Amino acid sequence: MNITELILLTNKINEMRDFYKNILELQILRDDSNIFTVQLGSTAVTFRETQSDSNPFYHFAINIPENKMEDAKSWIKSKVALNTEEDSDEVFFKSWNAHAIYFEDPSENIIEFIARHNLRNGVEHNFSSDDLVNISEVGLVVDEVIPFVRKLNEIGIPNWRDDSEGLTPVGDENGLFITVKNGRRWFFSNKDAKFYPFEVSIEGIGKVSFHNKKGEVLIKK
Repeated sequence: MNITELILLTNKINEMRDFYKNILELQILRDDSNIFTVQLGSTAVTFRETQSDSNPFYHFAINIPENKMEDAKSWIKSKVALNTEEDSDEVFFKSWNAHAIYFEDPSENIIEFIARHNLRNGVEHNFSSDDLVNISEVGLVVDEVIPFVRKLNEIGIPNWRDDSEGLTPVGDENGLFITVKNGRRWFFSNKDAKFYPFEVSIEGIGKVSFHNKKGEVLIKK
């Protein structure tokens, strides 16, 4: 599943613009007062200002070259503090064959750099922002995971792992919806998962928006 565009909400548009331009060193494709878009590898990521009193935050992951975790970790640690879990700032997911680190942006989005060793995308040069491959995960928070996963299956997105009511990843290693139960704590954070609207464009499927109506997360294609 290739996510070509991701659209998220923020109530800190100016701080976010500065972070993605000057800290992550990404190219800005669009820049208006209440919205901006950056190119993150093969994914265009848009942040749109919201006037609500809430503080929208999301979890999303960025694929990096599978052999560059140490290099990428040094690069991002010179810019921001890494999140920790049980006094560790890095994790190896054995069943996924992947290393990951986590940090946050001004909107407190939980951002993950993940090196998936099953992907043959290694590089030999020093790591830079040009080596950010794509958005490879987006957290999708729902009240009942498995029934919602069936809806994702129906629009053409298969499970990547078996159904689990706590967390079920849907898609593949190039792009996943990390479908989790409302209130589950996001790994490497002190935040409980909560739904906020977002949109994605998926190669071969098209634009898909996720919104909340009367407490139920709905899919609109």
